[in-house]
Amino acid sequence: MVYVGPGMVAGRIDNGFIDPSKPVAGKADDLQAIGMPYWPNYSTIHPRSRATYLAWLSGGRSDPGYNVGYVFLYFYGLERRFFIDNPDRDERKAIIAEVGRLLDVYGSNGSVRNYMGSFLQAARLVMSDDGEPVPEFDKSGYEIPISVRLAIGRMLQDGKPVPAKWALSWLATHPESRLRTPAKRAFPEFKALFEIRCNERFPNGLKLAKPRRTLSFDYRAASGNFEIDLTERIGGIPDIGRLSKPLNQISPIVEGVTTELDKFSRYLGRNPGGRGSIEAHALLPDPLHALFPCPELDELKAWVQDHIDQGGLVPVAALVERLEGIRPDKIGRRQLIGAADALACLSTGMAPDPRFALRSPKLGEPVVLFPLPDGITRLEDVSEAYPAALLSLVLGTFIAHADGTVSELERRHLTARCEASEILSASEKARLHANLKWMMVVPPDLGPIRRRLKDIGEEVRHELGRLALAIVGADGVIDPTEIKAIQKLFRILGLETEDIYSRLHELAAAPEPVTVFRPKSPSTEYVIPIQPEEIAAQDRLAPIILDRERVSAIMADTAHVSNVLHGIFSDDENDVADVGSEETEHTVSGQDERFAGLDARHRGLVEELTRQPAWTPEAFEKLVQQFELMPSGALETINEWAFDRFDEALIEEDEVFEVNPEILDVSIT
Repeated sequence: MVYVGPGMVAGRIDNGFIDPSKPVAGKADDLQAIGMPYWPNYSTIHPRSRATYLAWLSGGRSDPGYNVGYVFLYFYGLERRFFIDNPDRDERKAIIAEVGRLLDVYGSNGSVRNYMGSFLQAARLVMSDDGEPVPEFDKSGYEIPISVRLAIGRMLQDGKPVPAKWALSWLATHPESRLRTPAKRAFPEFKALFEIRCNERFPNGLKLAKPRRTLSFDYRAASGNFEIDLTERIGGIPDIGRLSKPLNQISPIVEGVTTELDKFSRYLGRNPGGRGSIEAHALLPDPLHALFPCPELDELKAWVQDHIDQGGLVPVAALVERLEGIRPDKIGRRQLIGAADALACLSTGMAPDPRFALRSPKLGEPVVLFPLPDGITRLEDVSEAYPAALLSLVLGTFIAHADGTVSELERRHLTARCEASEILSASEKARLHANLKWMMVVPPDLGPIRRRLKDIGEEVRHELGRLALAIVGADGVIDPTEIKAIQKLFRILGLETEDIYSRLHELAAAPEPVTVFRPKSPSTEYVIPIQPEEIAAQDRLAPIILDRERVSAIMADTAHVSNVLHGIFSDDENDVADVGSEETEHTVSGQDERFAGLDARHRGLVEELTRQPAWTPEAFEKLVQQFELMPSGALETINEWAFDRFDEALIEEDEVFEVNPEILDVSIT
C-alpha cells in the first residue's frame, strides 16, 4: 500500500512517493521526526527520517512510539490511491480498513482524528453503501461530520422526525457544543439515559422544518495535492449545518441527564476501574439499572436488609468493604459520601451522613443503616429546617452524654425531638432518628471538643451557649434536670455557669423575676443574686417558663452557628490532600475561599488557567513554569485538590488541557 518511484505528478513531486534515488541513512533513529517539516515529503526530508520511515513501514506500521508525521506520509499515498487512481471496490474496502486501523492506533492525536475521520466519511460516501447509517458522537474538525449531516438531511427530505440517537449525534458533533465532564466520562450511560429522556419529551421524534440550503461536500486531501467535489454524489439533500433551534430544544435534556449522572461520574473519577461495581451500579439513575445490570446488587440488598432487621448497626469498615470489595486501611469523607449515595439508591439511609455530621465515623466504629422513605436519592437536598434540627439534636446529645451516661428520660426527650418539627419530611425525621441512634452508641469525645473550642472566639462560645439554652427550652419549659445538663455544657464551652440564670431571665415569659427555686421553709432573708452552688444544692427546683417567641428568634440563628460548628468539629483528617511543600502550603488570609487548601503558587496557577477554556500542551507548560512548578506535578496536585474539594477534576488532559470551570463557578473568557 505504498507508491515507489520518482512521484512526479503534473510537474510536482508527490509527498508520499518513495523515491529509490534518494539517500537513506544507516540509522533509523529519528522517531520524533526532527528532520521532517509539518507537511512532510519523502523526497525532501532528512535521510535519517527516510530510514526511520522505512523502518516504521517494515515494522508493521503500528508502533505508537513513532511521530505521527510518518503516519501521514503513509496516509498521503492511501488517500491518493483511493480518490485519484480509482481502484476497484475490493481495494477501496481494503484502504478503508487500513485507514480505520491507523485511526485505532494513532487516534489519540487530534490531527489524525480530524484528517482520517474526514477521509472515512468521504470514502463511505463514494462507496455509496446502502447499509444503515451509524450515528457519530466524536467531533472531527470544525464542522458537523458529513455523515451526520447527510443522515439527518435525508430524514428531513423524507419528512421523517429525527430520533433521539441522531439528535444526540447532531449535538455532540456540533463544533459549538460542549458536553460536561459527567457526559464525557460516562458516555455509554449518558447516551442511554438521553435517549430515554428525549423519547419522554419527544415520543415521536424531533419534528423539524426542512431547511432550504442544500448540502455540498468537497474532500481536501491531507497532503494538499488535490481536492475532490463530491456534491453530485449527495444530491439535493437539506443541510442542517446552520440550524440552531433544534439544538436549543434538546440542550435542556442534555443538561438534565448530565446532572442525573453527576454522582456516578464522580465515582468513576475517583475509581476509573469501578464501572460495573455494586457501588457504581447503585449510583446509576433508576432507568439505567435494567440496561446496565449488576448481579451482585440483589446480594447487597439482602445483606443490607439483614443488618437493618438486626438493628441497623454495622461496622463502617465492613460496609465499605461490602460496597467496594476491599477492606479499607482508612476511610475519608468522600468515600463515606459515596457509600451513603450508593445506599440511597437502594432506599437505604446511612447515619451519619458526612455532608451534615459534625464528625464522621472512624475505623472501628459503626454506622446505622435504616429504611429511607419517600424514594429519596439526592441526600444533599434537604429542607432548610433539617440542618437546624440535626444541630439541635447534636447539642442535646452532647448535653445528655456530659455525665458519661444517658438516662432513659434523656433518651425519650431526644427521641421526641426527632418528631418535634412539623415541617420536616418523613425521610428527614427518619434520618434524625438514625443519627440519634448513632450518637447513643458513639458518644462524643469531650477532650478533643474542649481543645477545638479553645480556638474559637468568646463571642461564638457565647452564641453556642445561648443556642443550647434555646434548644433545651424549645418546648417553652426548662426543668431542673435540664439546667444541670446545661451547666455541664457551659463548662465544656468555657462559659461561666452563673451566666445561665441571667440568660434565662432574658428568655423568661414574664418581665417579673423568675422563680429559680422554692425554699423548704419560710424565710425573711434573700440573697440576690442567688449563687449557682446554692441552686445546685436544692432538691426541688420549679420549672422555668420561657417566652417561645424569644426562643424561636434564637433558633433562627441555628444555620449560622451550624456553619461555625462544621468548621470546629468536622472530622476531615483523611480528606485533605497534601499539596505543596511545608513552606508554601498555607493560604493567604483573605484570599478567595474557592482556592482554600492550595498553596500560593498553585492557587495563582489555577487563577490563570481559568481565564480560558483550554490550553495547548506548549502553553500549559509555559504557564506552569512561570510559577516555578513542573507540569505533571502541578496537574496532579491541582486535580487531587479539586477532587478533595469538589469531587471533580479541574483539568481534563486530552490533546489539550481542558478546564472545567463549573466546579469553581467561574466565567471563562
